[in-house]
Amino acid sequence: MKNVAWDLYQLFLVVARKGGLSAAATASGMSAPTLGRRMLELEQGLGRELFLRSQTGYELTADGQALLEQLKDMESAVRKLDAWQGSAKGDVLVRIAAGTWIGLLISENFSTLWQPHDGFRVELTIGEQRANLAYRENDIGIRAFAPEEPNLASRSAGEVAYAPFRARNSTATGSEVWLAVDRDNAHSAYLRWPHEQVAGKIMTTVNRPRSLRDLALSGAGIAVLPCVAGDLEPGLERAGEEIGSLRHRQWIVMNDDDRHRPEIRTVLDRLSGLLGRYRDVLAGRRPGQIV
Repeated sequence: MKNVAWDLYQLFLVVARKGGLSAAATASGMSAPTLGRRMLELEQGLGRELFLRSQTGYELTADGQALLEQLKDMESAVRKLDAWQGSAKGDVLVRIAAGTWIGLLISENFSTLWQPHDGFRVELTIGEQRANLAYRENDIGIRAFAPEEPNLASRSAGEVAYAPFRARNSTATGSEVWLAVDRDNAHSAYLRWPHEQVAGKIMTTVNRPRSLRDLALSGAGIAVLPCVAGDLEPGLERAGEEIGSLRHRQWIVMNDDDRHRPEIRTVLDRLSGLLGRYRDVLAGRRPGQIV
């Protein structure tokens, strides 16, 4: 095999990053046996062993790691070419990854982020798991920590505070009833807090953070929420002081090579402006306290 097709290299990237065939199959939509055959095909074509195969997964050999590093540069070049081609077709895509509550804030203020006359489309992925940008799964992400990866850049977006909330004028007294996301889906510190601090008082669990606010509004109990989610909801009131141990800084993160692309810069500037307008509420200052 003198020339390896780019799609085979792309499959290698998926297997290398996922560390095994099962996870790579889910990500690629291709069966694990087929992926295994394609990786053997790639190794035979290159004449190099790329993986150490075991029951626990596919670990990269030295040659596999070297190939991964080489393909990162190729992937970057392909992305830039795709963006250039897309700009001619008016089909440029900006992919944003955000957590549950920042995703809701973006959704509720989407017109400040994108307008019909913009020459690009927006893809918004909402979830509690860490936004992955090092390999360009996303173009822009909101994270609770500054990027550690050397190829990422960031902008500070203030602080995020958390507090317990219950339905306004709730009659609940004495023994407190708490709400929580189940342990398997508690990916963030504020979602783990009830399990660590009030486990014996948790009476209802859900599998997604967005449902915590809905349940609290119904009077079902107390939920730990970001202040921007609880303080802006008229039907909720704080059930206690801010939980200081949960406060953290927030960062807008992007790939350093892509941040000067016009569409990326436009969305970055608009997103920074949006989070800036909510900076005080995000940091725990109640709307009535903001002057």
